[in-house]
Formats: sequence, C-alpha cells, structure tokens
Amino acid sequence: MRLAGSLQLVLFLALTSRAAGLSIPLEVEQPPTIINQTSGPVIVLPFDHFITIRCEARANPPPQYRWTKDGEDFTPPYITTNNTGGTFVLHFKHLTQFQGKYRCYAFNKLGTAITEEIELMVLNIPKFPKEEIDPVVVQEGEPIILKCNPPQGMGRRQIYWMTIDLKQIEQDDRVSMDVDGNLYFSNALQTDSRQDYCCFVAFSIIRGITQKSPMAVVVKSFEAPPVRKAGLLLPSGVQTEKMLLKGRDLKLECIPEGFPTPTVKWIKLGEDLPPRKKLEKFGKLLAISAVEERDQGKYMCTAENSGGKVVHYFDVIVEEPPKWLTEPPQSQLTVIGSDVHIKCSVSGKPLPDITWRRNGELFEDDPESNRRVLDDTVVLHNARKEDSAVYQCEASNTHGSILANINIMVMNVAPLILTRDYQEYDVILGDHIIMDCTVFSSPPATITWAKDDAPETIKGERFLSLQNGALQIIRAEKDDSGVYVCAAFNTEGELTVTALLDVKDPTKIVDPPQDVEIISGSTAQLTCQAEYDKTLRSSFEVVWIKDGEEILTSFEEKPRYFMDDGLLQIMNVNLSDQGIYTCIARTSLDEDNATALLTVLDVPDAPKNIALLELKVPRNVSLSWKPGSDHNSSVTEFIVEYEESQWEPGRWRELQKVPGNQATAELALNGHLNYQFRVYAVNAVGPGPPSEPTERYKTPPAAPDRNPENIKIQGHLPHQMDITWEPLLPIEHNGPGLEYKVNYRKLGVEDNWKDHMEKRHSFVLRNTSTFVPYEIKIQSRNSHGWGPEPKVVTGYSGEDVFFWHCLRENVSVPTAAPRDIAVEVINTTVLRVSWTPVPPATVRGHLGGYNVHWMRKHSLLNPNKSFDDRQSLSFPGKRSHAIVPSLKPFTEYRLIVNVFNKKGNGPNSDPVTFNTPEGVPEQVPILTASNAQKDSILLVWGPPPEANGILTGYLLQHHLINETTLEVVDSQETNITGADTTQWQLHGLQEGSLYRFHLSACTRAGCGPPLAQESNTIAPERVEGQQRNTSTQGWVIGTMCAVALLTLVALMACFVRRNKGGKYAVKEKEDLHPDVESQGMNDDTFCEYSDSDEKPLKGSSLCSLNGNDTVGDSVSRDSLVDYADGEGEFNEDGSFIGEYSGRRHRGSVSEPSGPGPVTA
Repeated sequence: MRLAGSLQLVLFLALTSRAAGLSIPLEVEQPPTIINQTSGPVIVLPFDHFITIRCEARANPPPQYRWTKDGEDFTPPYITTNNTGGTFVLHFKHLTQFQGKYRCYAFNKLGTAITEEIELMVLNIPKFPKEEIDPVVVQEGEPIILKCNPPQGMGRRQIYWMTIDLKQIEQDDRVSMDVDGNLYFSNALQTDSRQDYCCFVAFSIIRGITQKSPMAVVVKSFEAPPVRKAGLLLPSGVQTEKMLLKGRDLKLECIPEGFPTPTVKWIKLGEDLPPRKKLEKFGKLLAISAVEERDQGKYMCTAENSGGKVVHYFDVIVEEPPKWLTEPPQSQLTVIGSDVHIKCSVSGKPLPDITWRRNGELFEDDPESNRRVLDDTVVLHNARKEDSAVYQCEASNTHGSILANINIMVMNVAPLILTRDYQEYDVILGDHIIMDCTVFSSPPATITWAKDDAPETIKGERFLSLQNGALQIIRAEKDDSGVYVCAAFNTEGELTVTALLDVKDPTKIVDPPQDVEIISGSTAQLTCQAEYDKTLRSSFEVVWIKDGEEILTSFEEKPRYFMDDGLLQIMNVNLSDQGIYTCIARTSLDEDNATALLTVLDVPDAPKNIALLELKVPRNVSLSWKPGSDHNSSVTEFIVEYEESQWEPGRWRELQKVPGNQATAELALNGHLNYQFRVYAVNAVGPGPPSEPTERYKTPPAAPDRNPENIKIQGHLPHQMDITWEPLLPIEHNGPGLEYKVNYRKLGVEDNWKDHMEKRHSFVLRNTSTFVPYEIKIQSRNSHGWGPEPKVVTGYSGEDVFFWHCLRENVSVPTAAPRDIAVEVINTTVLRVSWTPVPPATVRGHLGGYNVHWMRKHSLLNPNKSFDDRQSLSFPGKRSHAIVPSLKPFTEYRLIVNVFNKKGNGPNSDPVTFNTPEGVPEQVPILTASNAQKDSILLVWGPPPEANGILTGYLLQHHLINETTLEVVDSQETNITGADTTQWQLHGLQEGSLYRFHLSACTRAGCGPPLAQESNTIAPERVEGQQRNTSTQGWVIGTMCAVALLTLVALMACFVRRNKGGKYAVKEKEDLHPDVESQGMNDDTFCEYSDSDEKPLKGSSLCSLNGNDTVGDSVSRDSLVDYADGEGEFNEDGSFIGEYSGRRHRGSVSEPSGPGPVTA
C-alpha cells in the first residue's frame, strides 16, 4: 500500500526490547494512541455556560471510546459530532452533578489506550456567612486577634482589612495579618478602638469580592500598661511540622505578643539561611521561593522584648509528586520470538507505587506465563503476536500520579514502501535534493538505490543514504538527471519504487536594475532581465518589492505601476516612491534577486520659522528662516518675495536672491509701505512652494531714493523738444506728493539752469532753436524731501522741416541677408538652425534681432499632397543660431532667415530645404471587440490619424484578467504586419474569461501610444445558443460591420481635417497683434534715444508662447525666465527651453535621438 504523497516519517525500528520511540503509518493496523486529551483538574466557574472534556486517539481500525467517572462506567450526555473522537460537552445546568474524576478509554480490536484521570470541580461563588459578632474588649497592652475565616474558593485570593468606608488598616511591627487573613495586635492601644474592622476577600479567578460583617474593638485604658513578657500568638506550642512540595514557596510565620512590642529573629539550625530567603511583614514572615530538597531541616524563630523571650521550632519537610526519571516508556515494534522489556522509571517522595495495566485492565505478575511483572518492569519472554497490546504504567503517591500508554506490536511484515511510485523530483543545478523512500517493515528492511537500470548500488561522495531510507544528492549535476529505483527487502519479502530526477538550470538575473535618480512627476523605469530553465516557464515570474512590500498590479483607471516582462514603470513619481526596489526573478524551484535605489528629486519644501528683525539702519530689516527638505537636490538659491497692501495688494514680487547655503537676508526697503515677506527655495528641479508670510511690517515715509531713468529727448517738430522719462514705480515714492523737477539749459551757451515742476512723466519745451543741444536733468521730490542729485543727459531740439526730410531719406530697413544657413535635425520635431550674422553697417539702425521663417511643403509619406503652413519665430539681439520647435515628423520643410531693426525686416536669406525623420504614429482613433466566441474575439480598429512615417503594422497585446482580483493572469503579444490591416481574429483564448487588449500603430521609429479595450469570451453554456441563432443573426452582424466601417471613414476624415496644416498660435497672435514698435515707427523716430541695442521684443515676441501672466497670490515665476539661463526670454543659443524641454521643476524629458546634419 502506498501513500498519495511522500511521507517524511522517521522510523526507528529495532529487534531489541530497548526500542526507542515508535511512529507507525496509519496504513498499518495498530492499537489506539492518545493524541489529544484535557489536562486536569478542570475548574468550572459560575459564569461558564459549558465545559468541554477532550479525548482523541489515532488507530487502525478507527478507535471507539468509553468513559468512567469515579471508577464507574459513564455515558456522556452530549458527544460532539465534529470528528473529535470521545470529546463531550457539559452544559451549565448540569455541571454541579458532574463533579468527579473522569477517565477516557480509546479501543479497537488490537488494544485499549487510557488517559490520566481528569478531575472536574464546579466552583460556587464564595460568601461569608451572616453572623452577629460580639465586640472584642481588652485592656490596654493586651493582645487582640480578629479572625477573618475567609470562605473557601479556587485559585489565588487576596485578603484586606479595611474600615467600612474602605480605609485600609495600617500594619506595622505591632499590627499584622497572617497568611490565612487573621489580624493580630501584639498589644492594644487606645487608638485601636473602633466599630468597623472589616475583612475583604478578592477572588481573582471569579473576579469577585466578598466582605465579612464589621467587628468592634474596645480598648480600656491603663494609666501605665504593665510590661508583658514576649509570647507567640502564632504558631502555638513549641514545634510545628511544615510539609510542602518541591518547587513551591515556603512561608513560616511567627507573630509575637507582649508589651513593649517584641522583635522577631530567624535562624536555621546547623547551617545558614539560604540566600533566596526574604524577611517580610516586619520580620515576622520568613519566605523562601521554589524550595528544594536541601531547604528541608529545622528552623527557629525568637521573639524578644524587655520582659523576656520565647522560641518556636519549624520542622520543614520537602516532598514531590511522581515524575519520569528521563522520559515515559516508549512504544515498541518487534519481531515474533524476541524478548520485550518495558521499564517504568519514576521518582518521587514518598516513593511512588507503580500499577500496570494491559488494554486498561489491571495486569499482574504470572510466573506460569511468558508475561512477568517485576515491580517497575514488564518482561514479555519469547513474545508472540497475541502479546501485542497497549500496556499502561501508572505511578502515584500522595501528591499525584502520572500515566504512560505503551503500544507493543509483535509482528513480522514484508516491506511496505509509503512513497508514491514514479514520484518526480526537480532540483536546480548545484543544489541538494532528497528523494524519499519511506519504508515500514518488521524486521527492519535493507534499502538500496540504483540509477538507470544499473544493477549496482549508487556510490560516491555526493550520494548519501539517509537513516530513513531517503537518498540525498549533494550539489546536483546535469548528469544526475534520470530514473532511480529504491529497493527495500527483509526476511519477509522485497518491494521497489521508482523516482524521476530532472536537474534544471538556475535562475539568474543577467540585467539587474540600476540605481536611478528621477524628477518628481515624471516616469521612472527599472528593468530586470533574467535567464531561467525554459521547462519552468509556467511558474516563472518577476516580482518587484519596495522596502520589503510586494508591488501588486493595479487595474485602476489610471494605474501608477506598470509591470511587464521584467519592466517596472512608475508613472507620475512622487516622494513616496523613493526607496530600495528589489527585483525577484523566481520559478517554483529557485529565485535570484537584485536591488536598486530609486532617488526622487523634487522641488524643495517651503522654508519654516520665518523671522523678521529690525536693523539700526532705517528701513533695513534682517529676514531669517529654516530651510525645508531639499528632496535630494541641493538648494541653489532662496528667493525673498514681498507684498505690500497700498499699491498692489495680494501680488507678490521678487525682492532679493540669496545663495542656497545662506538662510538670512538683509533687506533694504522703500518707505511709507506696509510689507509682508515670504521665501521659497530653488534647486535643480525648480522652485518650491513659498513659506508662510511674515507679520506685516510698516516702514516710515522718507524722501525718494532715486531719480527717473531712461530719459528720452526727441525733436518731433521744429522749435520744440519732447522730454520723456521712466517714472518711479509707486512703491518707490517713499511718501505722498511725488513730483519731478525738470532742469534744462543749452549746452555750452547758458550757465543757469531753468526748471519746471511736473507730476507727469513727460514735458514739452517749446520755442527752442533749431537742432540745438540741450543739457537735461530730472530730480524726484515728495512731501518728505528731494531725491539724490540727478545725472545730466544731452539731447537736441527739433530740426528744420527741410533738413528733417533730407535726413529721413537716409533711414531704411537692413540691406543684407544672413548667410551660410544650416540646419541640424535634433529629433522628429525639433531642429537647430545657424547662420552668419549680417555686417553691423548693413543693419541701418539698432539691431532688433533675427526672424526664422519655415514652411511645411509636403509629407514624405504622400509627396503629391502639398501644404502651405507658414510659421515664424523672432529671436532678439545679436545671435547666430536658434532652436525651431513643433515640426511635423517625416515632412519636407523650407526655411529662410532675415534680420530686422526698428524700421522693419531685411532681405531673406537663401532658402534651405530639409526633411524631418520618421516618428511614432498617433494613437489609433477607435478599437472595438466583437463577435466573441468561447476561444476567439474579433478586433476592429481605424488607422492612426497621423502615421508620422511609413506604417509597418500594429502591436497587439492581450492580457487575461482575474475578474475577482483584477490581476493580470497571463500576457501575450502579437506583431501584426501590414499597414492596411484594420481587423484581427484573435484565437486560443480561454472560454468565459475577461481580456484586456492594447493596440499600438508602429513605424520604423517605434510604436505609438496604445488604445485599450476589454471584452469577455463566451462561457460554454452560451455557445450552443449562439450557434442556433447564427443563421438568423448573420444579416445583423453584416449591417453592424458596415456601420462600423462608415463610422471609421468619417472619423478618419475628421482627424485629417483637424490635423491639416495651419498657423501656430504664435503666428495667429502675430497676425492679430503686430509688433507695436516696428509698426509704430514713423518719420519722427529717427532721432529716438535708446539705452540698449538689444531690447527684448514686444507684441509678437516669444512671450506669447507662455500664455498670460498670472496675477495674485501665486509665486510670480511662471514666465519664460524660468527656462532661460539669464534674465531674457531665451537662452544663449536663442532656443526656447521651457516649451520644448519641459520646465525644470516639472520633470525630465527624453534626450534627443541625436543631431542629424542636413545640407542646404
């Protein structure tokens, strides 16, 4: 007979009567063995509703059960029916009548096993009897004894003496309580008189307290109580015998009486008191914990006062209940004709009596038979099969008993192999493997192993035969794979079993994940590629663990984790994603792991603890703060912002920049303003959130700190001079009543200055001479004083009309075009254009910058279709290259460059033609799943609106979904070749299952974003009904397909029309809002003064690409300055970094695929 699996049973079989422990498989007939029983005593509490008495045994045939109560047969009132053998339940209303000692008998035809006696005790709620207690009347100086006599109860109890209002009776060397709860007064005092001495007893096991009736004590006074010789209130007599069990705590008490109060001392006759001793209750109690045999002997206490002394002797005896000297006697399996010895080795004090039973019946010595009982040993001479039984050894003395069941099985049996035949074993190359061959036999069998039909036994240092018959192979090799045969034989017969071993290749991670730093909000990607034995493909999986917890696939609408084929993608990374990621590649046999650290870079946290401190210098304050976390990217600078409530309430403006290693700033403020301040930090990722604002700080008024700047002097008309200037900002007024004093005089002619007060920021000086130079200076003033001494500026009055027109003819647009135009394609949508700047003399005025114009000619996918999409960008200042964004992939473009000044544009450069490379397609517009069968589904889709290259086909992924947990059970990919394919019949699906499909269009540059769809295959019970309706529903399916195709055509037309070339938003704005300066120039602007040759453009400049500026309580940093290296709208190469590389604090962008030079 074989087991259905490999049983790891260790059988210690011997022919001698000294056999050790025995474990016999249940397939072999055997007598009962008790495996579960209730240990006594069982205490039933008043609030217990029922009690369960357990008795379970294993045997073959299955055992039957009977019970005895106090030695008499007992039929339980209720037997459980949950296969728990002889277990029965007693309910509350019956419990009292079932008090007693119980024993369980488990029996079958081969023998009977019994349990130790189980004592059942039902505990009633203990109460003091109601009684009238006479007052205790004594003379002062006499002793008092107040008896508690607590009611009997089970378990631990605590006794307290208190007054009726629950105030505890103080105890000391004169007043004390013994272990039984009685209260003793060595001598009475007047203060002991009271009417409410109460004894309280708390029983922890029932969680209850009971109280004795109050007792009164009356102490009659003496003027001077006489001396009373020391005596003992407890114990009485001269000597006391104290017996206790080994391991218990010894407590000896001597409570004295006498006046004055005696003192108590303790000794042990013949030796010192043990070091574990403790003196408690003011020396009246000697306690020794966990007594041992050496603690027995004579102890003496002495009570002594000025009147004399008294002694008492304690004879301490330590005994113990029965216990096994080593272990209980073990069951034995032996062959017919051998001698069996069963020894019951016990100890105890007094020495235990040993009782032997056979199958639960008393077993006595019989000199005439082969079964002898010799005190603690049973001998079975020349054992026969009928000597098989369960023998019981019970040892008992006055303190308890112990019992052992010993199964004696006398039999001869051929080998029985319990391991399943043709058991398959898999092991990883280099690991150890144990192949089982569990055998039961009597006498013990000899076990051998052979491989691949070889007659000889396997040998070698890597092959170990274990004691239980198994074969262990150390460091398995590929050649170890094969068929193994285990043979077991003894005098009664022989049996073999076959095992199959396959040595597998180990799992190994060959491309482990790498440590990565990622910007918050972007997508992190970790890869983990492994090699494994292909026969273990069904069990192979890659599991990702973060900080010790497994990452599970989520099927939310927008899941953050995507795992597929060793790839882990974390979408929209945040700080909580930072940590150690472990990739575990595992099969059913082994695994390999590798770890990587993901560091999340984010903008800094807001500074904290902002503090404002006034300085001695007027209108100067010091601002300090505590930096927040930099989130793994060092802070490069702190920005101090201010808001004032008078001119722009609610709008925050930058005041000062502070290096990132500094946490203080000294601020110079304007006067007559009500400020508040806040700080934010900037790191390589971007600016962080601002701190909480400070309390308001009001500055006193003062004279202006500066004068107007950017003074312009223009002579638009003869005999007139127009003077304009840039006024002070409202916050720079420093007080009320701001106005400007305009001083002027002819250069080199007049010595005295003429002045004029003006509240506006312009002044017209009339009746001037024609084209005469003037010196001009403008000074600020408010109600609190004048600004600093102003600087002198020189300008000319208006020219004569004839002279003006002559000069005007020499002013024009630039005359030269940029040369050497070259482009470098960076990726499918961005290129870099460069040129040789024009000579300065050809600009014919102040250099405004360069315009780059490009036109989309036609798609390389359809050369016959032409476009007329024209777009341009302006790049201010002197520069020789720029970045052109937002190109269409796989398209031919034409590009020109020209220079411009304030008058207009110069001639165009020679045109350059270039092509953009292929890109990935757009998402397919529609994906439908229809015609679902039990193992197939038809998928229909529309081509992508923009292929962005030569369409090579589609990538179809389908995932089998567990509809309960929504986890991916299995995933497969299908590469669909053919650009014209718009439907696919997917076969080999599981019936009645949920699938999720992802479809992406592909070019040679890669595959575009996927479109998802879900559908179910049909369950078997629905297939038959569908087949019956196929013929009648065919026309319906045809109609639906036609409608679907028409819908696809309409959608494609809409997408093509929507994506048809048009102007950029920038160009539209340029058309609607022409350059204010370039269009506003007229004949009067020839002599206009400017302090900068590279003034940033307005109107249709690139500022329009960033949208409107935000106003209000937001960080004023959402301008193009965020994307440039300096203060302007562009970086040094003229590129618009923000729009095409992503804001630095928004996350990272993909690196370009590399520049591709294009020749003109």
